[in-house]
Amino acid sequence: MDPHLIDAFSQAHVLVLGDCIVDAFLWGKVSRISPEAPVPVVDVERETLSLGGAANVLANIVALGGRATLCGVV
Repeated sequence: MDPHLIDAFSQAHVLVLGDCIVDAFLWGKVSRISPEAPVPVVDVERETLSLGGAANVLANIVALGGRATLCGVV
């Protein structure tokens, strides 16, 4: 990759358009299969939230040294 592109990236201002999403992850162990539907029943031990969709794109741009503005909906 051209090092000049990386240097120029920090000078750019990016407009990110898209859906603002929060991804939720449940961590735990499957204890059984539900009698109402063929789905696992999970004993949740913890939950983590992270940016998703356009919000994740924005976070990645900023992490790489760029500047960005987010325009989206929740």
